[in-house]
Order: sequence, then C-alpha cells, then structure tokens
Amino acid sequence: MTIVSVLVDTTVVGSAAGSLIWRRGASGSGGRRRWWTAGGPEAALALVVGLILLNEVLVSVYVLRVHGGDPSFVTRYLAPGWFETDRGSLIRRLAAVWPAPGLLAPSVLRVQATLELPFGLLAYLSALRWLDAGLYRRVARSPLLGCAAVAYTVVFCAVEWFFHSPYTAWDIGLRLVSAVVTPLWIAAIAGREQGTAAEPGRASSAAELLLFCGAAGALGYLVLVLYGTVLLYNLGLLGHQLPGAAVALMILVGCRTLARRLRPSAPPGPAVAAVGSGLRWFLVLFFAPALAVRYAVNFGTPWVALGAVAVLALTAAWLALRATASVRLLLTLAGAAVLGLLAGYAAVSAVADAYYEATALRGFAVFVLTVLAACLLADRLSGGSGGSGTADAAGRALPPW
Repeated sequence: MTIVSVLVDTTVVGSAAGSLIWRRGASGSGGRRRWWTAGGPEAALALVVGLILLNEVLVSVYVLRVHGGDPSFVTRYLAPGWFETDRGSLIRRLAAVWPAPGLLAPSVLRVQATLELPFGLLAYLSALRWLDAGLYRRVARSPLLGCAAVAYTVVFCAVEWFFHSPYTAWDIGLRLVSAVVTPLWIAAIAGREQGTAAEPGRASSAAELLLFCGAAGALGYLVLVLYGTVLLYNLGLLGHQLPGAAVALMILVGCRTLARRLRPSAPPGPAVAAVGSGLRWFLVLFFAPALAVRYAVNFGTPWVALGAVAVLALTAAWLALRATASVRLLLTLAGAAVLGLLAGYAAVSAVADAYYEATALRGFAVFVLTVLAACLLADRLSGGSGGSGTADAAGRALPPW
C-alpha cells in the first residue's frame, strides 16, 4: 500500500466522518452584493468552465508553437490519455499569430490546478441548489464546505504527488491557495443570495423530484464530458463529445425551465416525501467525501469507498425516516429500494462505459427514478393514506440547519 492510497483512503473515512459530525451547519445573514458574487453557483460554474476552455486553447497554442505540436515534454510524467490537444486549422492560425508564445507556459497544468477545486465544488452545489435552495445556502456557509475543500485538495495533491514531475511543487502550492480562496468565494455567493426573493425553492413533489433528477443527471454527464476532454487537456477530442453534450445541455435547460414553471401542488404522499428527505440527506452527507470516493477506485481501496458510501446512505435513510417510522411506510420504502437496486444493477450491466463514473451515474439515476416511481405508485394506490401528519413529518425530516 503506497502513501497515496493511504492518503486517499484516510480522506474517504475522514471526510465521511466530517459529514456526519458537521450535520448542523451555520446559517448566516445575507451579504452585500459584489460583482464577484453576482448570480448563484451556476453562474460561477459557467465562469470557471469558460476559463478552463480558454486555458485549453492557450495550451494548444503553446504546444504547437513552443514544442512543435509534441506534448511529450509533459506526457512522460502522466498516465496515457492526456494531451490530445487541438491541432485544427483555427488553432493553427491562432498559434501562427500569437505573440511571445513562451509566456503561455503556465497554462500547462498550473491553471487547471487552480480551477479544478472550484469546478468540482460548484458543480455539486449547483445540483444541491436545484433540490433545495435553502439547504444549499446553509451548506455553503457551514463548516461542511471547508471540510469538502480540504478533502478534495488532499486527494488532488496526493494524485499530483503520484504523478511527480517538475510541475508538482507549483501545482500543490496553487491547489493549497485555491483551497483557501474557493470556500470564501462560494460562501460569499451564498451569503449574497441569503434571504432574497428570486430564488429556487425546494423540490418536494414527485414531478419536482423527477425534474431535479433529470437536471442533475444531465449536469453529471456534462461534468464527465469536460473531465474526459478539457480537464485532461484533450481539447482535440471535444468535437466527438459535442452531440451528446448538446443533448445533455438541452435536457438540463428543459428540466430547469419546467421546474421554475411548475404550479404549486398538493403535499406529496408519505413515501415520496420520505424519498425527497432521504435524497437531501444523502447529497449533504456525500458532499465532502465525493471526490475521495471517486479516486479511491484508482488510487485507494475500493472497498473502503464502498463501505463509506453504504454508511452514509444508511445514515441518510435513518435521518429521513426517524420521524416517520410507520410499518406501512417502511415496507413501502423497502420494496421500492429492492426494485431500485435491481433496476440500477440492470442499468449498470447493460452498457460498458469508457469511464466508471458514467456507469455509477447511470446506475444511481436509475435507482432513484425507480424508487421514486414505486413510491409515487404506492402513494396513489393508498390514496395518500398513512395520514397527512406522516407526510408532513417526512417533509420536515430534513437536515436541521
């Protein structure tokens, strides 16, 4: 077992424990508006993605002009599958007229080292905001955000050390700076939004939860596309991914547009309310260890990651159900969970993906949608029985910040 795997496994366990300890976050009052806090996490994420794409263009120019299109000066330190830079006619024309291309040297690895943390945190928090805007704000202004930033940074630095190169010291230094600045920036964005009227609410009905799953799944797909292309300096491969990315973007925009236009509906039945509560709890608890779990598959111990996810999932279920533990509801949810696991397993087994993250995303999405559909059917068949008090209690069984 190497020091990198020990660091990754320790981060999985430590960040999962931190999520369980810091379940109670600190709410805060709204902050004054600043230009760098305008918009929500989605706007900040779009800015970060734009900077990453711009840097990819500069990397392609640098490799063409300074290294004659040969990236071996850096790829010899990395695993296969990196630096398929763009060498198309537009990049070549741009490279031909770019002044002082040697000054673009920092675009290689160092810019990404600065932007990778805000990219990951903002993508996760954007999805959480779609599920529950108030919960997002509290998480973004609680110690849990700092815990997540530290956990992500430890994993990033461990991987940097694994691929040790002349860039490593600079990259680790920049990642440490980003670990300080990024949480402050995100907390400021959430603070400016605190208490404003123009904000998304809480997804609680079956339709709202369905639209959330569609938007979150589409965002996850886009994150994987960006990871496999521009975050690995494979701008030359981005064109092959554009059709799928365009479809995912349309799904995301469509789901978010419909979610904003949904009319208020009756409170959900007890089973659907419990699913929504459990989903909120799980996303909060999984926030900090998410990246460590992802890297544990390659650089750590997969069983440690799987165990941590199981503990967090069971904890989320207990927290969601502790106020609604009727026998009928427990049996309904248990049956829905079994159906979801079977459907998720079938979805995972059906297609072989280039990245295991895509497999996990598809399996989780199918699991949640199956559970939601089964619970909706159960609520309809029972006529919402179990008592309105049960549904109300399920709706209140949320992270108590």
